[in-house]
Amino acid sequence: MIAPVSAASVIPQPRAFLDVTASVLGRPWRDRCAEPALQAYAATMTQAYGLPDLLARVLAGRGILPAGAEAHLRPRLRDLMPDPDCLLDMEAAVDRLAEAVRRSESVAVFGDYDVDGAASAALLAGYLRSLGVPTRIHIPDRITEGYGPNEAAMRSLAGEGASLLVTVDCGTAGHEPLALARTLGLDVIVLDHHGAPEVLPPARAVVNPNRLDDLSGLGHLCAAGVVFLTLVALNRRLRRDGLFGLSRPEPALADSLDLVALATVADVVPLVGLNRAFVVQGLAVMRARGRRGLAALLDAASLEEPPEAWHLGYLVGPRINAGGRIGDASLGARLLTTDDPAEAARIAAELDRLNRERQAIEAEAVAAAEAEMDHALSLDPDRPVLVAASPDWHPGIVGLIAARLKERFGRPAFAFALRPDRKAVGSGRSILGADLGRAVRACVEAGLALKGGGHAMAAGATILTADLARFQAFLSETLAEAVHDARAVEALLLDGTVSAGGATAETVRLIQRAGPFGQGAPEPVFALPRHRVVDAGIVGNGHVRARLRSRDGQAIGAIAFRAAQGPVGQAVLNGIGREFHLAGTLSCDRWRGAERAQLRICDLAPSE
Repeated sequence: MIAPVSAASVIPQPRAFLDVTASVLGRPWRDRCAEPALQAYAATMTQAYGLPDLLARVLAGRGILPAGAEAHLRPRLRDLMPDPDCLLDMEAAVDRLAEAVRRSESVAVFGDYDVDGAASAALLAGYLRSLGVPTRIHIPDRITEGYGPNEAAMRSLAGEGASLLVTVDCGTAGHEPLALARTLGLDVIVLDHHGAPEVLPPARAVVNPNRLDDLSGLGHLCAAGVVFLTLVALNRRLRRDGLFGLSRPEPALADSLDLVALATVADVVPLVGLNRAFVVQGLAVMRARGRRGLAALLDAASLEEPPEAWHLGYLVGPRINAGGRIGDASLGARLLTTDDPAEAARIAAELDRLNRERQAIEAEAVAAAEAEMDHALSLDPDRPVLVAASPDWHPGIVGLIAARLKERFGRPAFAFALRPDRKAVGSGRSILGADLGRAVRACVEAGLALKGGGHAMAAGATILTADLARFQAFLSETLAEAVHDARAVEALLLDGTVSAGGATAETVRLIQRAGPFGQGAPEPVFALPRHRVVDAGIVGNGHVRARLRSRDGQAIGAIAFRAAQGPVGQAVLNGIGREFHLAGTLSCDRWRGAERAQLRICDLAPSE
């Protein structure tokens, strides 16, 4: 249960946490629970429900009412699952899918080349194949085909005998290719979650909670979540029709929640409500290591501990994405559908290799992009939206470049790869409060982009290279007010204070009870007041590792990721022997069977 907190109550309060008005990143620190109502919620959870104060503050800071605390700590999918028929066109989609199952028709699944697309395609294909339906997955090549359905693929799939085409994580804006598919004899179903135009493509069904006319309230789902609801509805129909029996057992849908959890975290959709239950129960499935491809990928990533939500975003997701970025786009879907241990190990090793190659390419490109934006902002410090471009950038990494620019400069950013045909293919990332997908769709309607779309936090576009300046100006004008408002209240929100002695593995496990954390459910940030940096150095790919000691002599390890050249990393490296207020998230560092709490530093300020 989420508390009815007003918009004003989440605006950072004027009082500075630990009197930090300007950290090394120039941010004020605020108490996330400064609002009296939130303090009252936390006190009630502690006094009436017996929750530890630290956990109560974390829950209250995320708007959880005392009466809903127990349900939040133990989310159950059956309590949160809606009737899939609340989604527009669901009945029509299920009618056609059920017909395909009964007739064992040849089905083509067309997905996107990212994690959500691969997981969605594997989810649908796995279900259909388990019922004996011949199903082929097609993942487009990012370079030669681009995003979404294309005419060449439609002709190829129709020529191979498919009678039903299902697009997953794409298709809502694929008007011309899907119109061709229909003329070629393919029935079309679209299962998507991206922002939709007023006019939908020609299809038997377009199931998308972000359709303008859909009132389901499920717009926070990723595509895999939409596909899962579709399979729940299809399973219900087939059960009602008596299709299942000894020769055709009913598929265990719960066993596929690992794919839904992976896509939900990797696609950075809000981890609230149904999405949160998907991730909690999907992680439990993943820990059983029943899916050979995911088990092989966890091994390739050298993950020896049970996977948590952040592992999906930082270890698993990037490796699956690496195939679509700089390698074979079909690798992810093949990995997630294979039952062959040898093939799973081979694909996982290839994805791991591609990910290392991607990291090296990305590092060089990000350095160039940051230098370009440093210069641009020196000329125009208040520029609301950043746009960087280069003919040297691989189209598969422009989204990563945009993400790094957004993190570094705190405003929406787009990065474009310039092609020889005088077109630019780009990807953008945004900040909370600035809907980038809507702005890009408006840009398409204004004739400044050849195609584009996305959602609030991420978008893509293809434009003429000559229109780069006009594209940047249009986005800046469209988003200026939203970016200004978001940056005006920018502050680091803290959930409380801990000390080196109090930050134990047990403390980390206590905090994790309120998780998983991610988009829409921020990971708790704690301050370690007046701790001295006793040692620091650079490790790995520009990370800064440090040892911190409190005034009572207790010590804790800390790390600041990708920070060596930034203000946080430099302050730590140059601050050995000095005392700071340090802020960050707590995690467990496991080494040789022992667990120790570790601070992941996100900010700091001198304590003098």
